[in-house]
Amino acid sequence: MKNIINYFTAIAILVFVFSFSACYYDNVERLNPRVVCDSTGTITYTGAIKSIIDNNCTYCHSGNTPSGGISLDTYLGVKNEAVTGKLYNSITWNNTPSPMPKNGNKIDDCSIIKIKKWIDTSYPQ
Repeated sequence: MKNIINYFTAIAILVFVFSFSACYYDNVERLNPRVVCDSTGTITYTGAIKSIIDNNCTYCHSGNTPSGGISLDTYLGVKNEAVTGKLYNSITWNNTPSPMPKNGNKIDDCSIIKIKKWIDTSYPQ
């Protein structure tokens, strides 16, 4: 009887060990990669902000008849909206009657961080 108990105990331990050794635990970063936002150094209009604005805003806010009369296809146009606070409030969807991009998804956090830093450092060109 003692041999049978030892036998079943050994089998139970082996089953337990093998069942957990077969599990695959992956690195959380590999399963859910995060985009690293490099906002170090000076954020300039030509180096970072222009491409963000071009990818998210100039479809509507450029040309001869920009939406809402707001033209964002030049440095001065973007800077003017940034100085008033309208640019930041619109892209963060804070305190604005018209979150931007209109009828689109909110701009990604990294782009918002870069725009905020650009504003906070006095709009370097």
